[in-house]
Amino acid sequence: MTQSSNPAAPPLLSVPAIPGLTPKQIVEELDKYIIGQDEAKKAVAIALRNRARRRMLDPVMQEEVYPKNIIMIGPTGVGKTEIARRLAKLEDAPFIKVEASKFTEVGYVGRDVESMIRDLTEIAVTRERARKTEECREAAERAAEERLLDLLVPPNLVRSTDLSPEGGMTPQERLHATRERFRQMLREGALDDRMVEPEITERAANVMVGVPAGTGLEEMGIDLKDMIEKMMPTKRKRKKMKVAEARPHLLQEEAERLVDMDQIVKDALQKVEQTGIVFLDEIDKIVGRESGSGPDVSRSGVQRDILPLVEGSTVFTKYGMVKTDHILFIAAGAFHGSSPADLIPELQGRFPIRVELDDLDEEDFKRILSEPQNSLPRQYAALLKTEGVTLEFTEDGIAEMARMAAYINSETENIGARRLHTIMESLLEEVSFNAPDLAGTRVVIDAQYVKDRLSGIVEDTDLSRYIL
Repeated sequence: MTQSSNPAAPPLLSVPAIPGLTPKQIVEELDKYIIGQDEAKKAVAIALRNRARRRMLDPVMQEEVYPKNIIMIGPTGVGKTEIARRLAKLEDAPFIKVEASKFTEVGYVGRDVESMIRDLTEIAVTRERARKTEECREAAERAAEERLLDLLVPPNLVRSTDLSPEGGMTPQERLHATRERFRQMLREGALDDRMVEPEITERAANVMVGVPAGTGLEEMGIDLKDMIEKMMPTKRKRKKMKVAEARPHLLQEEAERLVDMDQIVKDALQKVEQTGIVFLDEIDKIVGRESGSGPDVSRSGVQRDILPLVEGSTVFTKYGMVKTDHILFIAAGAFHGSSPADLIPELQGRFPIRVELDDLDEEDFKRILSEPQNSLPRQYAALLKTEGVTLEFTEDGIAEMARMAAYINSETENIGARRLHTIMESLLEEVSFNAPDLAGTRVVIDAQYVKDRLSGIVEDTDLSRYIL
């Protein structure tokens, strides 16, 4: 056997598998809900994958790798918000959508930009608490069941009365047998109307707190109402109620005992810092004017306030300090009459990735109506199915709706895919209104049906401007 003269191939480098979806898989998932916009999908897929890659680095290198923030440029209704929202769901990341035009410069009446990080933290803590509560739900249900059985079968009851089906049993055995019999009845719902008197925590009455303007409590992330409620003593008292009413109270108390709030806050803060996504919409609305005098508190001033957050700073929240260094910021705007170059230079540099989303045409509308898993025709068909009405959309009917949507967008204000919502509502208005009387019927939405219902409105430009 002769040895090959070719040099041996270098051994393949063994690397650990990166958890999460690959960029191609991310795009494939986004394709299920968003039609077109391939360039934007590719950009966000790379950004998401880079975050997963970063977590595979050593801790020292991790701190040096910052997210590449993105600006999406495109008219309303083309999928900017939906791309960001679906991206957050894919990573199960804390996500918040804010409008840049809602903020004002620090020192003026209005919300300061740091509130977006505090809101993001609040969302993360709420989600983490819900997740941990669900994880310990079985244990909480068992504990609540035992408390109900203690109320239904008190120990002194079996000592004073022989509830055993057969004699010769110790009190403990009789108690156990009775509890098991009541447990079965409880699970079957046979005892839901039985009155019990559990000891429950009496919540403090709603505290009305007025915060004087300019105190800075909102900026500091301090919830004065929450602080006062915690300072007020909690009371436990017995209250008569049915078993069905007592069960959720006991279940909530047991779940609160089982969850570790300190660990929940710790995990939530880590997720915000490492995987949080802020979608900053209408960023074009804070582009400063070229001329004018006096402070422009809702434009260039807001840009200067946003800059430290995007660069990386520490925000004080009621749960602790949150570093924004590795939060991914996705900005979006139509930029009619302006461009990203009109932003202050420092902010431009913090959004190195820019993608332009395309206007939607007739073919895009046709795909939007037919391809996504949650397309509008499927939604309306499911809604009317609850009334016993079968709604069917033919291919030519969908094509006609797409044609009308593209035509109206070209003749009036271009609102993108949102035009389809107005068309569907006008198209199905009569069917939706009379659905309770149409149970068992089948309605076919074909091209002729669409023309009969909408052609008059579409042809009248002034009328379509208000109705569609």
